[in-house]
Amino acid sequence: MNFPRGQQVAKRCYYETLEIERTVDDGQIKAAFRKLAMKWHPDKNPGDQDSEIRFKEINEAYEVLKDPDKRAAYDRFGHAAFEQGMGGGPGFNSDFGSAFSDIFEGIFGMGGGRSRGSGRERGADLRYNMEISLEEAFLGKTAQLRIPTPVTCEACSGTGAKTGTKPKTCPTCGGQGKIRHAQGFFTLERTCHACQGRGQVIDNPCPSCSGSGRVTRERTLSVNIPAGVEDGTRIRVAGEGEAGLRGGPAGDLYIFLSLSPHQFFQRDGADLHCRVPISMVTAALGGEFEVPTIDGSKSRVKVTSGTQPGRRFRLNGKGMPVLRAKQTGDMYVQVMVETPQNLTKRQKELLAEFDKLSSQDTQPESSGFFSKVKEFFDGLGNRTGPS
Repeated sequence: MNFPRGQQVAKRCYYETLEIERTVDDGQIKAAFRKLAMKWHPDKNPGDQDSEIRFKEINEAYEVLKDPDKRAAYDRFGHAAFEQGMGGGPGFNSDFGSAFSDIFEGIFGMGGGRSRGSGRERGADLRYNMEISLEEAFLGKTAQLRIPTPVTCEACSGTGAKTGTKPKTCPTCGGQGKIRHAQGFFTLERTCHACQGRGQVIDNPCPSCSGSGRVTRERTLSVNIPAGVEDGTRIRVAGEGEAGLRGGPAGDLYIFLSLSPHQFFQRDGADLHCRVPISMVTAALGGEFEVPTIDGSKSRVKVTSGTQPGRRFRLNGKGMPVLRAKQTGDMYVQVMVETPQNLTKRQKELLAEFDKLSSQDTQPESSGFFSKVKEFFDGLGNRTGPS
């Protein structure tokens, strides 16, 4: 494939080079590149100059089409988009190029190793478990937290190096943080053992932090707990986790909230439920009683005559606020009719007299139930009798 000197050869369309249509998605582009790169790689075709040229074309096409911005420019202007300084045309790398390393990263989980190590590592996130009362969840609060956590070392400003010195580029990996090994067709990478992947080494570590760039201190943080939080709510406080190694960015603090049990209320989302025992007389004749509400006030509940056990009364707007919304739940009061205990002789006599005076009209549910029970047993007797 030698061309006469001075003759200009028109470049093939990148889509034709990868043998794909212009409408394909990113995944199809990558799959096509992988297939062709494996086929035309020089290591699989030793001494074949045509294969080397073809592989370069495939690599160049993929470098453009895998990048959304470059692909858009190519679709509009063609090869001219990368000529005369318009885009800095893609080149070929003797070690497969960056495009082929992308394929290995996807297949084997290996990084391309193109980012230079800085030695700065992000700090770990912290978790803090906090228990609050239902009243605090209703009102919201500002909590003061005392947290022992690694912070940036002031003596070395987080660099990890002794005052007057600074970290230097790792001589083993050249600051890359990784070491590359070529094994035939494959190029493998591993973390640099000398700098543990940081790309830098410290000859004179800071005596205060032993070279880590951070020390442990107890910090006091002021955290806002908004009204309406529920059990299990997670609050993220950015940048308040552990300080990063050697000046790296700090992690985040996550506060996990749990609500302590309340003596009166059970919570269901934004609604509150309360069970109130009332006397048999109040349930029969009617009456009223007061109940506490979560805002610290009282509400009066009116009981109609003939109220049955388990009946619920709704108090509008007396529940919990909805987090980040201008809404409030309701409060439900469920009455439980209490059976009298430890009766005197006279009380028993009065109840017995009341029972004699009772009729189906005064106790319709029990009368109706036992009538059905009688009919049920009568039916059984008829089925088991002589035929």
